[in-house]
Amino acid sequence: MLKKIRLTLAIIFWVLITWLLLDFTGVAQAYLGWMAKIQFIPALLALNIGALLFVVTLTLLMGRIYCSIICPLGVMQDFIAWLRRKKNKYNFSPAKNTLRLSVLVIACASLALGVAWVGGLIFPYSTYGRIVSTVFAPLYKLANNGLAAISEHFGSYAFYEVEVWFKSIAAFVVALLTLGVIAVLAWKNGRTWCNTICPVGTLLGLISKQSFLKINIDAEKCKNCRKCERNCKAACIDLDTHTVDHSRCVVCGNCLEECKFDALKFTSSSSPLASDSQKTDEGRRAVLTGVALLAGTALAKAQSKVEPKTTDGGLADIIKKKKPRRKKLITPPGSLSIRNLRSHCTACQLCIDACPNDVLRPSSSLDRFMQPEVSFEKGYCRPECNRCSQVCPTSAIQPVTVEQRTAIQVGHAVWTRELCIPVKDEKPCGLCARKCPAQAIQMVPLQAGVHQDGWRWKDADGQEIPREKVLLIPVVNEEKCIGCGACENLCPSNPLSAIYVEGHEVHKEI
Repeated sequence: MLKKIRLTLAIIFWVLITWLLLDFTGVAQAYLGWMAKIQFIPALLALNIGALLFVVTLTLLMGRIYCSIICPLGVMQDFIAWLRRKKNKYNFSPAKNTLRLSVLVIACASLALGVAWVGGLIFPYSTYGRIVSTVFAPLYKLANNGLAAISEHFGSYAFYEVEVWFKSIAAFVVALLTLGVIAVLAWKNGRTWCNTICPVGTLLGLISKQSFLKINIDAEKCKNCRKCERNCKAACIDLDTHTVDHSRCVVCGNCLEECKFDALKFTSSSSPLASDSQKTDEGRRAVLTGVALLAGTALAKAQSKVEPKTTDGGLADIIKKKKPRRKKLITPPGSLSIRNLRSHCTACQLCIDACPNDVLRPSSSLDRFMQPEVSFEKGYCRPECNRCSQVCPTSAIQPVTVEQRTAIQVGHAVWTRELCIPVKDEKPCGLCARKCPAQAIQMVPLQAGVHQDGWRWKDADGQEIPREKVLLIPVVNEEKCIGCGACENLCPSNPLSAIYVEGHEVHKEI
């Protein structure tokens, strides 16, 4: 019964959270956004005390059941292992505690030092999110586009076509390699990744040693058939000593189902082979270690958060826009600052995949690898859109309303004289001013001394100039500009825009 309940809940959680990561319409986020926020690392980075207490309490009560139900990466490994469809395929192996603790320390250090992307390479939720968003989301969108074509043929618009493109080759390669490694390990040895690499598994394993309910072996009833050991995907049952390594047990229920002699029980009683004093000391040390690591990392995150808050239809050849060389990175509205994003983001790619304007893409810079950055080659950050701030589970991008979004200044526009069409081609333009949603761009005469007198243009001597001969160039009001990138994206100058956005180290409010 334990396995059936666990399996049912695991499938429900896995399907729904995968849909949350794949969905590009925003419907899933409205109903399932909480599923991302109760994941352990996002809850820790967001200082979501309620979610943290829930996970820790659940672990103290039932062991690492979180890893078998709530964690999507853990359930994915179970699915891959299930595909092998072979019984008695596992064997007990001693715990690699030195490796496990070393990885845990490195992961905690990456959070404390403000380079969360390093830990994000192995954190379970960000790893799974990266795999789904980078590898499977394009396939999901292609399938959607196929349905859109079919439905349109029959006069229905229940589906709509979306653009499919790879936002980062580096992120795709990392996600593909990670998927390959995890899949091979899960196919051969079940939960090897969880019990040797995953820092969340190690931390919860330390706490689960003191859990109230555990799977224990009754040595008197055991017939040493080894079915439990050979079907334990965590490789944590040692029948030579009739013990279970509860730091690695994920309470999957396989062993309970396989035992025909009622020798295994999921109860509060301890194993008769271990002395009470030894178990108490080990449990106390495990809990203290886990709590110390958890508290230390959370404290470091709390301290790091103390910052000011603050071509369209023509017949011309299409030339792809090139990304300008910015002095400062542009980060999404709600991320507060470059530092806040770098220290909190685990590169799960959820915000990138949710962006309806194709503005966010994974960074290739080593100091913020695969974390989101803003670029305007394919679109601009519409002031009425706050999708990325609504889906981020770690507070790397804090929730903002549409009204707040229109007042957040993530950067300001900069004009490049030699690239501007009125200057280099002596032709009128003014598209940047017409399209600026913040009305932060004003057009002024290029020619010296030219001024406007009512509806007429006159030179310095007062002589009237024909309107078609007056060339206007943009002037940016930096106090009003919010850095949305509409001017950069829509500028007809190619391949580099004559006006581009320079990011702000710390966001401002206007």
